[in-house]
Amino acid sequence: MSLVTVFNVTNKELTQEFEETFREHAPMIYRTAYSVTRTPQDAEDIVQTLFLKLLRRGFPEGLKENPKAYLYRAAVNLSLNAVRVRDRHVPIADADSLKASAADEVPRADADTQRLVAKAITQLHPQVVEVLVLRYEHDYSDAEIARLLGKSRGAVALTLFRARARLKKLLRHAYAGRTL
Repeated sequence: MSLVTVFNVTNKELTQEFEETFREHAPMIYRTAYSVTRTPQDAEDIVQTLFLKLLRRGFPEGLKENPKAYLYRAAVNLSLNAVRVRDRHVPIADADSLKASAADEVPRADADTQRLVAKAITQLHPQVVEVLVLRYEHDYSDAEIARLLGKSRGAVALTLFRARARLKKLLRHAYAGRTL
């Protein structure tokens, strides 16, 4: 069994630090991206984009100090951007391809709900989205989130409370027929 070696754009072998960072954090980045975008394709693209940026730019100071927090924050920001871009573009597909993929897709009501939730999430501040994803997707406690993000436990609890209220309001408006 051979190991795949990652090369940067100049074909110099990357450090073991980069490879270890990728192996350790790529699954967390994928879960984070998937929880915001709700599509595996976008989540995979975000993982690739994030690590390609690191290849091109090198390890910034924030990554070296706290890699998990840095990569998590970057994943949330890239995911929010992906959802915003996706919402601006209307996909064009022929009827045959829609029929063929209909059996593999989530029921329409679930897909619509996921789309509305993803769109509502993009209207929240990225730091609020970070807290929501850590809590509800990664199942972190308020104390763990506070430690990771360098905030107080009370600030995390208040952020979650306000975020849930804001999402509830946004979703009510969406379901009432108003656009987000």
